[in-house]
Amino acid sequence: MITGGSGGIGRETALLFAAEGARVTVTGCSKLDAGARTVEEIGQTGGEALFLPLDVTDEEQVLRVREETLARYGRIDILVNNAGIVSDGFLTKLTRQAWDKVIDVNLTGMFNCTRTMVPAMIDNRFGRVINAASVVGIYGNLGQSNYVATKAAIIGLTKVWARELGPKGVTVNAVAPGFVATGMTAGLPEKVLNRVKERTPLGRLGEPREIAYAYLFLASDEASFVNGVILGVDGGLVV
Repeated sequence: MITGGSGGIGRETALLFAAEGARVTVTGCSKLDAGARTVEEIGQTGGEALFLPLDVTDEEQVLRVREETLARYGRIDILVNNAGIVSDGFLTKLTRQAWDKVIDVNLTGMFNCTRTMVPAMIDNRFGRVINAASVVGIYGNLGQSNYVATKAAIIGLTKVWARELGPKGVTVNAVAPGFVATGMTAGLPEKVLNRVKERTPLGRLGEPREIAYAYLFLASDEASFVNGVILGVDGGLVV
């Protein structure tokens, strides 16, 4: 199950996991047509996928997605908590509405999905939970109090859940991307993007598929002893 799977990193993750043989549930609450097209593309290449609209802040919708996924596939082995939004503003100009919205989607939404999907993994004594953190959750970023707060919290929760769920056969890890060429960064001024590239030793933005490959590794059998890790995929931005 991939939240925020309609576009960008989520879409690439769905395509990559399906190509590796996973049966995928793609969810999203915006770009519904894009989510359906992703599932259609997976089907055309011989994979199996299901698109389900989902607002991760709505517990009833999360429960419905779990039940529909179990009805279709019989099990849930992997959860990629990829859904996230931004609503930036410097502290003195950041509205309570913007604060609440980002906290609700990025943090509470991840909590809702993990708490709801993990029991199916525990039943099978196997599972992979992979959370989308960010480099800004490590070093902070101007004008992103709400977003950074969620990503820093996700890093902490990943470590807590790794301890709680590891004994039950479920690993919990996070990926901390740097700046990636997605719709989220497309609206940034060119001078800001150029400054980010200059600060990144590889001298460029990341590509969505490069993050998807990190998710794939953490979901794989090769990562069976990896638990509680925050995997930076940032071109060396944080060293």
